[in-house]
Amino acid sequence: MKDSFVTLAIASALASAVASLVAAPSAAADGKAKEKCYGVALKGQNDCAAGAGTPCAGTSTVDYQRNSWQLVPSGTCETIRTPNGHGTLTQGPAPT
Repeated sequence: MKDSFVTLAIASALASAVASLVAAPSAAADGKAKEKCYGVALKGQNDCAAGAGTPCAGTSTVDYQRNSWQLVPSGTCETIRTPNGHGTLTQGPAPT
């Protein structure tokens, strides 16, 4: 009984580790370097950092929200123009 519990615990831990790798691909999965660009995502299309207490991805409440980011090819963030200005590599304030 003890051996099957240990085996089950190990199998569960291994399955959890594999699932986390599959669910969160690296930023460079396509072979290109990426960077977090704040203020460029459309409403609900951010990758993360939409503010305290949010579950993250897809939680931006307005277009070009300054405290949410989207992954973009490295070196392009500050060249992306929006109606609110350019993208930025640093997080801005939450919308009011």
